[in-house]
Amino acid sequence: MTTDVVYTPNTYKNDLKPVWCPGCGDFGVLNSLYRALADLKCEPHDTVIVSGIGCSSRLPGYVETFGFNTLHGRAIPIATGVKLTAPALKVIVVGGDGDGLAIGGNHFLHAARRNADISFIMMDNEIYGLTKGQAAPTTPVGDKTKSTIYGNPEAAVDPCALAISFGASWVGRSFSGDVKGSTELMKRAIDHRGFAFLNMISPCVTWRGDDQHKQIRARLRPLPADHDASSRETAMRLTNEGGPITVGVLYENKQPTLVDEMLEVRWKAQGEKQPPTKADILQQYMPTF
Repeated sequence: MTTDVVYTPNTYKNDLKPVWCPGCGDFGVLNSLYRALADLKCEPHDTVIVSGIGCSSRLPGYVETFGFNTLHGRAIPIATGVKLTAPALKVIVVGGDGDGLAIGGNHFLHAARRNADISFIMMDNEIYGLTKGQAAPTTPVGDKTKSTIYGNPEAAVDPCALAISFGASWVGRSFSGDVKGSTELMKRAIDHRGFAFLNMISPCVTWRGDDQHKQIRARLRPLPADHDASSRETAMRLTNEGGPITVGVLYENKQPTLVDEMLEVRWKAQGEKQPPTKADILQQYMPTF
């Protein structure tokens, strides 16, 4: 007699307590991830969470799955290597806007255009939180920070616009204060075959102020009822909006992944008469423990 495994958010919690500042938006991201993994029934030993450096990059330590805390800006190439080595694993990248768009921006670009079969959850707080409040790529123009005391002279980057233009096959935006909505978007991102990018607006109360949660919530709006997520042009119109912040799946399409392409290359190089089936791939690459 076998008993079905019951998955709950507690399945993925461990004894390590988060050390983020009280009120940090990353708590909401973590809770949404617990729920998403439980709803998808992700096996902890078949799931890998990879991060770089920064406040948000501590997250793998708080989840009862395999985790890898890499170098600053280098989470995506490590995650890509994991996925290519063991395609059956669920591979999730987590990190901040500084880690993903500044020192790691080149890796973001190429993972998107290659359609690497990984999910990238970016916790966007518009600041360098861990290193004490310097301007980041997403810091709004004119904002005063520890490194821009007379106001930020540079225009802010919109992460979703970059992801769409780079070639990501799934792009969404959410707010860490909306755990229910974020959970649903995380589930779709993790389940997507290809490079899925979820921009999680995650306020930093220490360097961006206690009122940022309320300010962001007041600007949120759902996708238009007639939104065509398959159109890159339509999706791009919902980026760099200035005032409102549209949340939901901005862009989505289906195309071969980097894993598909590399397996085809190997099949041709080995002179196989026909490509392996999906079942063959999973059987060959499923790790054993």
